[in-house]
Amino acid sequence: MGGVTDALDPAARESDLDPASAAGASRSGAAPDAAPDPAPMREQYHTAELCEKDLAAAPMDQFARWFGDATESREIHEPNAMVVSTATPEGRPSSRTVLLKHYDGRGFVFFTNYTSRKGQELDANPYASLLFPWHPIARQVVVTGTVTRVGRDETAAYFRTRPHGSRLGAWASDQSSVIASRAELLRAYEELAARYPQGEQVPVPPHWGGYLVVPDAVEFWQGHENRLHDRLRYVRDGEHGWRVERLAP
Repeated sequence: MGGVTDALDPAARESDLDPASAAGASRSGAAPDAAPDPAPMREQYHTAELCEKDLAAAPMDQFARWFGDATESREIHEPNAMVVSTATPEGRPSSRTVLLKHYDGRGFVFFTNYTSRKGQELDANPYASLLFPWHPIARQVVVTGTVTRVGRDETAAYFRTRPHGSRLGAWASDQSSVIASRAELLRAYEELAARYPQGEQVPVPPHWGGYLVVPDAVEFWQGHENRLHDRLRYVRDGEHGWRVERLAP
């Protein structure tokens, strides 16, 4: 292990390399000299203890409490931003940030293009993970569950609440597909804007709609100093019940 450490330490090995060798080392994986070193970057979290007795009976009720706290925090710009992770049937994962648009006793709802990468992966492998990264208040919520499409009525009701430009964007962008240039995307948008001017109803794209993530586990993570975090996870127990587990940090 000592040899590996030395090889990755620019200070330890720089004198042994001529400029050409140093350039080769940079290309092979060493960080550029000017790049910040992430190793010493850390925060000490000072927060109240998260106790089992303080949790709501059901995870969606507990989520509502924490989502309210996140929404009230001036430091969190988009509390409904969540990382959605999907995977192919072979287990190759992919992640992206999506906005939560509804939650209730069923679970979590977001909207997207069904032909996008995540849409195709969810069609083939209907399981997902959600992560709400509320770093300014030292909290995270991690969800795993099954995914189904919401009904077209629910999709249409939400689509009508979107800004006019966002409705046009849902038609203009063949999400996740390769395009030649940004100009191509803007041209498609401008053609749609001419067809559906401001104030005119934009139909819901047939390839666009909502997904419902039905949780089978929801973890509430509260950061603490010395990395002794609280991790309390609801796990589905039977058809309607939940049990709470405490996880080591």
